[in-house]
Amino acid sequence: MFTIDDLADRLGGYLPKDEIQQVRRAFYYAEQAHDGQRRRSGEPYVTHPLAVANILANMHMDHQSLMAAMLHDVIEDTGVAKPALARQFGEPVAELVDGVSKLTQITFEDKAVAQAENFQKMVLAMSRDIRVIIVKLADRLHNMRTLGALRPEKKRRIARETLEIYARIASRLGINTIRVELEDLSFQALYPMRAERIKRAVSSARGHRRSTIRQLQTSLQQSLDDEGLTGTVIGRQKHLLSIYRKMRDQRKSFAEIMDVFGFRIITEDVDSCYRILGVVHNLYKPVPGRFKDYIAIPKANGYQSLHTTLFGRGGMPIEVQIRTREMEALANNGVAAHWLYKAGQTDHPIAQGSHARARAWVKGLLEMQRHAGDSLEFIEHVKNDLFPDDIYVFTPKGDIMELPQGATVIDFAYSVHTDIGNSCIACRIDRHLAPLSTRLESGQTLEIITAPGARPNLAWLNFVITAKARSAIRHALKHQQQTEAVQLGRRLLNKALAPFETSLEELPEGVLDRLLEEHSLRSETPLLESIGLGSRVAHVVARRLVGLLQGEPDASGAPTTEPSAPHQPILISGAEGMVIKFARCCRPLPGDPVLGHLSAGKGIVVHRAECRNLGDLKDDPDKLFALEWSPDIDEDFPAALRLEMESRRGLVAELAALITDAGANIERIDIEERDARLSIVNLILSVRNRVHLARIIKRLRNLSHVGRITRLGN
Repeated sequence: MFTIDDLADRLGGYLPKDEIQQVRRAFYYAEQAHDGQRRRSGEPYVTHPLAVANILANMHMDHQSLMAAMLHDVIEDTGVAKPALARQFGEPVAELVDGVSKLTQITFEDKAVAQAENFQKMVLAMSRDIRVIIVKLADRLHNMRTLGALRPEKKRRIARETLEIYARIASRLGINTIRVELEDLSFQALYPMRAERIKRAVSSARGHRRSTIRQLQTSLQQSLDDEGLTGTVIGRQKHLLSIYRKMRDQRKSFAEIMDVFGFRIITEDVDSCYRILGVVHNLYKPVPGRFKDYIAIPKANGYQSLHTTLFGRGGMPIEVQIRTREMEALANNGVAAHWLYKAGQTDHPIAQGSHARARAWVKGLLEMQRHAGDSLEFIEHVKNDLFPDDIYVFTPKGDIMELPQGATVIDFAYSVHTDIGNSCIACRIDRHLAPLSTRLESGQTLEIITAPGARPNLAWLNFVITAKARSAIRHALKHQQQTEAVQLGRRLLNKALAPFETSLEELPEGVLDRLLEEHSLRSETPLLESIGLGSRVAHVVARRLVGLLQGEPDASGAPTTEPSAPHQPILISGAEGMVIKFARCCRPLPGDPVLGHLSAGKGIVVHRAECRNLGDLKDDPDKLFALEWSPDIDEDFPAALRLEMESRRGLVAELAALITDAGANIERIDIEERDARLSIVNLILSVRNRVHLARIIKRLRNLSHVGRITRLGN
C-alpha cells in the first residue's frame, strides 16, 4: 500500500525538505479530518487524496498543489471551513482547495444543470489559479481508476462526463499522459466488451509485430548514428480509444490500423530535429502531404513536434515524430511543465509559453461565460470548442492566429477581438475581397474591414463555428434587440399618450415612479422594453399613467377623461432592426397601406392592410394600429410574383436580364412545368417600393409569351 513516506521519498527528488514537511503536515491534517470515512471500496478515505498527490508528484507539481490535493475534499466532506484551512496552511492553499472542491452543496433538479453550474464555478477558480484544474484532473483520474465499486449506470455517467469535459480539457492544456489514461478508462467504463476485445487484439498484435518494430527501430537509430546525430528512437503505442475511433470513423479494420508503425525520435535541440528529418527522408521516401511542422507553428496547447509519414519496406507506412526533450516533457505534461521546469530552477520559455497559452484560454472561457445565456448554453459552447483540428491564418502584421477547421471570416474577426467581430463589414483574404461566410484555409492572410455603426447580423449564426463568435453574436443581438425595443416602446407609449395631450417627457415628476412601483420595476427601461416587445400594451400603460396623473386611487387603468385627439400613425423607415419585422405572408412594400400587429416577445410585425392573417385583430386597437411609411426609406424589400408563361429555352436567362435591367435582383426562382407548353414561375425579387414592382410587372406583361402575373401574399 502506498504511504506518505513513499510519497515523501519521491518528492525528495525535486522539492526542498521544508516544503516536503508541509506536504506531510497537510496529509496528517486530512487523515484526521477524514477519520472514520471510507470509500465505496472499503479503503480509508485518505488513500484517495494521497493517490491524487502522487499523480501530481509524477508531474513535479509544486508543494502548494500537493497540499491542496491532500485537502481537496476537506471543505466538502468534513466540518472544516475555508478560513480554518487558510489559518493552518495559508491563503493560496485554501483558495486552491476551495476551487477544486466539488461544489455540490447547491441542489439542482436536473443533473445536467448541476454539472454545468459546477463547471462554471471551476472556470472562475481556474481564472484565479490555473493549478486548480491540474489538481482537479488528478482527482478525476484517480476516481476513474477506482470506478469498480460503483453501480454500472453511475460508472457510465461519470465516464461520459470525463470524456466530454475532463479529457478534452487535459488535451487543451497539453497534459497528454492524463488525457490518454482518462480516455481509455472512460472507454472501458462505457464499452467494457469492446475495450476488452481491442485490448486482447492489441496484446496479440504486439507480439507478432515485435521483430518488425525492432528492425525498424534499429534501422532508424543506425542512420542517426551514421550521420553523427544525437537522438533516441522509441516505439509509439496507440491507446485503446484511439484505435476504436479510427476503426469507427475511418471504417478501417483492426489489422489496417495496426499495420501503421509509429516511432518517436527525441533529440537535444531544434536544429537537430530538422537535420534528423532530412536523415529519415533519405532513409525512406516520405508520403506526400503528410508532413506537419508543429515546431514552427505550435498547437493551441503549446505542443511542438515534427510529424512525417514514410513508405517503409514493402510500402508499410511508418509515422515518425521528432522533437526535443523539452518538447517531449511539454507534450506529456502540458501546462504542468511550467512547474516541472520551475522545480529545476529553470523557467524554460517553452513551459512559460504553455502556461501563458493556458491562461489565455481560461480568459477566453470567462468571456464566453459572460456572454452565454445560461450555464447549459455555456457548457455546450465549451464542449463544441474542445477541440477540433486547427488551421493557421495570418493577420496583416504577420501574427499567427489558430482557428478550428471550417472556421469563417467572422470566426477570425471575433478571435482577434469581440469589438472587431461586432463591427465587421467586409474582409480581404490575400488582398482580395471575400464574403464574410468564406471558410478559411491554412496560410491565408486576412484583413478585417470595420465600420463604427456596424452591428452583427442574425444570419452569421448560420455559419460561424467557434463558441466565442457564437456567444458574442448572441450577446450583441440580445443587447441590440433590447436597445431597439426600448426605443420602440418609448415611441408606442408617446403615441398612446398623445390623445391625452401629454407625453412621457411631459409627465409631472413622480407619476412614472408610482407606476414603476406598482409593477415592482426599478427603472423605466424594462417597462419600455416590454412595451416594445409586445409583452405590455401601450394603451393600457398610457391610461394608467393618465389615471395616476389625475389622482385615480385604484389601478384599473381607466382614465377619468377620454382622449381628445385621434391616434396618429407610427412612421416606419425599414431600418428599425430586430423589433419591427415585415410579415412574410403578405410581404409589404413601401407604398402599400400597412397595419402593425403587436406580437408578444417579437415587437411589431408589419402586414399589408388587406392581409387575411390579421383577421379579428382589426377590431382590437390595443394589438393593431396604423402605420405609415417614412418618405426617406432607402433600402430594398422582398416581393413575390407568380407568372404563367410558355415553356421555352432560355426562360431563366430572359427573365434575369429583364429584371436586372429594371434595377431589381432575383433572390429566388422556382419553375414548375405544368405540361409541355405551360410553366409556372415563382419569383422572389428585391425591389425599392410598390411603384418599382409595378414597373417590373408592366415590363413582364410586354413579353408575348407571359400570361397571368400575380403578386403573392394574401
